[in-house]
Amino acid sequence: MLSLFSSRSSKFLRRAAAAGVQCGGRRRGVVARGGREKGKAVMDNSREVEAYMDPKATVGGGVEDAYGEDRATEEQLVTPWTFSVASGYNLLRDPHHNKGLAFTEKERDAHYLRGLLPPIVVSQELQERKLMSSLRQYKVPLQRYVAMVDLQERNERLFFKLLIDNVEELLPVVYTPTVGEACQKYGSIFRRPQGLYISLKEKGKILEVLKNWPVWSVQVIVVTDGERILGLGDLGCQGMGIPVGKLALYTALGGLRPSACLPITIDVGTNNEQLLNDEFYIGLRQRRARGQEYDDLLHEFMCAVKQQYGEKVLVQFEDFANHNAFDLLTRYSKTHLVFNDDIQGTASVVLAGLVAVLKLVGGTLADHTYLFLGAGEAGTGIAELIALEMSRQTGTPIEQNREKIWLVDSKGLIVSSRLESLQHFKKPWAHDHEPVNNLLDAVQVIKPSVLIGTSGVGKTFTQDVVETMASFNEKPVILALSNPTSQSECTAEEAYTWTKGRAIFASGSPFDPVEYEGKTFVPGQANNAYIFPGLGLGLVISGAIRVHDEMLLAASEALAQQVTQENFDKGLIYPPFKSIRKISAHIAASVAAKVYELGLATRLPRPENLVKYAESCMYTPAYRCYR
Repeated sequence: MLSLFSSRSSKFLRRAAAAGVQCGGRRRGVVARGGREKGKAVMDNSREVEAYMDPKATVGGGVEDAYGEDRATEEQLVTPWTFSVASGYNLLRDPHHNKGLAFTEKERDAHYLRGLLPPIVVSQELQERKLMSSLRQYKVPLQRYVAMVDLQERNERLFFKLLIDNVEELLPVVYTPTVGEACQKYGSIFRRPQGLYISLKEKGKILEVLKNWPVWSVQVIVVTDGERILGLGDLGCQGMGIPVGKLALYTALGGLRPSACLPITIDVGTNNEQLLNDEFYIGLRQRRARGQEYDDLLHEFMCAVKQQYGEKVLVQFEDFANHNAFDLLTRYSKTHLVFNDDIQGTASVVLAGLVAVLKLVGGTLADHTYLFLGAGEAGTGIAELIALEMSRQTGTPIEQNREKIWLVDSKGLIVSSRLESLQHFKKPWAHDHEPVNNLLDAVQVIKPSVLIGTSGVGKTFTQDVVETMASFNEKPVILALSNPTSQSECTAEEAYTWTKGRAIFASGSPFDPVEYEGKTFVPGQANNAYIFPGLGLGLVISGAIRVHDEMLLAASEALAQQVTQENFDKGLIYPPFKSIRKISAHIAASVAAKVYELGLATRLPRPENLVKYAESCMYTPAYRCYR
């Protein structure tokens, strides 16, 4: 066995580093397989390793492509390092490097796989066809979800190849609506941990917990405390399905490396009595921590993240309750690279749809009147971004543009007479008007041209509401955005039927095409997955240090530009998901351009062609050839 401390081994390790291999997780150590030095990490001096890195292997936001994941390094040979050269039985159980029956004859000899696999060698394409055939035999969506999780845990590249090549079919499986049911039953289907669980037990040692994660080059973190999972409420620790699902989409749709993604759940307890009494619940069995105890834990977490992963790690807050979501975004947006998908991502994707819909209904954003059902994170976030874009287009104060946007919450229309009792994020939307107690009355008196649902309560766009919208709009715009499907304010079929086929409809969760009087309508999906993967990629490749509203507006504009006349002819206000990787590259380029324009980029000099650069940085799931 070659000693790692010999001159021969030193040269070998330098050659391995030059090819862009993984050198021992966060410590970048390499350990001899079965040798006397087993268990010892070496090469702690990262600068020495980086000195030998091929520049082509450092495209992804300036971080070396250690696993061989980006398009720019597809032709490079890689060595399947973990803490040792992965080989034999261990290689078959390493999801980052396992190829199953696709290992070539040469690789089977080189990595001690003879006899551990059947003799046949198959292509990745055949593996994909076989797995898709198996998935389609499952009739229950949760069974498909579990099968996809199992695949991700044994063969990461094949998982992402399936998801990328079959995105329209599998997106509802790995994310909404199926992920909602998966979170509700997470304790029962839990097999292997994915990501990090940080609970009140870890208070005072969160930095140590982060150091337990085996990869040092984290670029994107999605974190939740599980208090407001989709429209399902408090699911506590079982909300982990959301960060895991979001990061799968960051990779499949936006091209972020799997190795650079870290899902985290902050467990401060749950107020869900059903979970507290469930013997299979995997979280802390206590009521939720509030106030200073909660704030201190989150502050320690944010400080530890910055200390461990640096200024440029993107932290996405996901499914926090309203009172915490706004506070966290306000508190850390000036000191960290943070983003709230429920507030900002939803707003950006809806704004893109509204910009696109103008080509169907005419006028400008400022020419229309907007009525929201729901005044939480999503509703107020969307409203603010619409007002901001109106202000940018017209040159008028944002306060003036807010007057064209009305919100209804559980107590009725938000008006100035309620100002004293309103939460702070609702106050900008309290306009002078007589009190209105319900949505139908609000539609009748406000006469909006755009009706947007973010209430999280299903069946609230009733037939009376929708027919009233159609009575004074030739093409009423109806966006039923609440997730999952069971919580949608109305279905696509209801919207088209009650408006006699005149509605321009989009929803948060997918609906099947609807046939009405001989015409087929294809409902659009205002899915945040259009925005956040491309936004994240743009922030990473530019080395952004802060997120500004101008970047969200740039993402919205880039998405709206991808809607073709063919899409409009089908009634779509969003492009089909089958071209999402191309869409994400354009969004990433637009976001990165804005980052450079605002002087917030650290990845210098600016690439000449940002679209091509974004595409070169995107993860590709094709199997790599091993030495």
